Amino acid sequence: MVVALVTIFIIGYFFIAMEHPMKINKTATALALGAFLWTFFAFCEKTFLGTAASPEDIAFIQAHDWHKFLSEHLIDHLGETAEIVFFLLGAMTIVTLIDDYQGFRVITDSIKTNNKKKLLWVLSILTFFLSALLDNMTTAIVMVALLRKIIADKKERWLYAGMVILAANAGGAWSPIGDVTTIMLWIGGQVTTFNIIVKTIIASLVCMVVPVLIVSSTMKGDIQRPDDTHGGIEVPSHLRKLILFMGIGVLIFVPIFKTITHLPPYLGMLFGLAILWMTTEIISRKYEKEGHKLPTAVSTLEHIDTPTILFFLGILMAVSCLKVAGILGGLATGLNNTFGNDVPGFFFIDLIIGVLSSIVDNVPLVAAAMGMYPLDGTGAIFSANHPFWEFLAYCAGTGGSLLIIGSAAGVAVMGMEKIDFIWYLKKISWLAFVGYIAGAIVFIAMNLLLEPYSWWSEMV
Repeated sequence: MVVALVTIFIIGYFFIAMEHPMKINKTATALALGAFLWTFFAFCEKTFLGTAASPEDIAFIQAHDWHKFLSEHLIDHLGETAEIVFFLLGAMTIVTLIDDYQGFRVITDSIKTNNKKKLLWVLSILTFFLSALLDNMTTAIVMVALLRKIIADKKERWLYAGMVILAANAGGAWSPIGDVTTIMLWIGGQVTTFNIIVKTIIASLVCMVVPVLIVSSTMKGDIQRPDDTHGGIEVPSHLRKLILFMGIGVLIFVPIFKTITHLPPYLGMLFGLAILWMTTEIISRKYEKEGHKLPTAVSTLEHIDTPTILFFLGILMAVSCLKVAGILGGLATGLNNTFGNDVPGFFFIDLIIGVLSSIVDNVPLVAAAMGMYPLDGTGAIFSANHPFWEFLAYCAGTGGSLLIIGSAAGVAVMGMEKIDFIWYLKKISWLAFVGYIAGAIVFIAMNLLLEPYSWWSEMV
């Protein structure tokens, strides 16, 4: 069963990677992969009970039946996936609505430089810190919308978009609200706000800076900006600013909403979208009377990138099947048995989890690690704010950059810009790996210098 499920998953990933040569849309492949994995798993009851099932799973199946077990897990994981899908839908609608109102002109008009090197540094630094304030996926969506207003050439824009992915993931790793896995560790009590920032911000910054240094050293000349056309509709300046600041304010409101209410972020995103929706309805009615026809959220939804949202659905449901089948949990246990939970073993575990998070979703991998090393009880191996958790936040947050489908930010950018998987693998993945390793070395070195007693005491 395990071999078959993993083989199906690898074949599905291959077809996603070969989207352009095979001319099969990656969304169709992802949906087929998710559906087929669960369908195949439905016929593996005996194998699952005999090899991978936990005592809790066996007890549930005995008390009910196999189909009830599958239905319960499908509903649970569909709910988790829907949270991300609706979050993405809300964020994309808000960003597209800002774009429809030409709100990004306020920012792009203030970026005067056309120099390729300067522009790369400006956009990367902006992405890095904005990602910590919002989250990596929302920031990536905002930055791609900006790139479309600044860079005309498609392939040149792809390079900048690839660097945006690296910067967004690096920026989200050091903030307690910047990445979904860091949020998990923060809410679970594994890390605290001050510690996660202090212990990982330098490593995350290095992870972003090193690739930017490499790329900028090869850049020469200026970028060509696109023609400033708006389809004959000129939105008044005060309305551009209003929708931009409202939209950014709504996005910033989402992590605040989560912190105050402890409710899922997608609720805050949808609430913010509703406020912006009502505002644009009122504005559109007013200006329609004056001969203008301004957009509303309804017109914006007509050109939202639905295939990207469905791609998320397919990939996440495929990964959830591997999780329910016990494959991801078994992987985490195998890493622990191989490397151990002492120094430097747990550093290797975190590094490998980071690399694996570029292939499968980092959420179930981090969840498996949290389950393996619970904080409660006298036998807790890693206490709160242990370097294991901080390094896990860094690795799981930045490791997804190694492949374009390895992070929410990457998938969002891939969908919006139609970036080819193989192109990213050739042009960006090696840069992501260099930055990932450089940041990891800095993190480990800082732990050696700042807390040498803990390192050497465990070594001897």
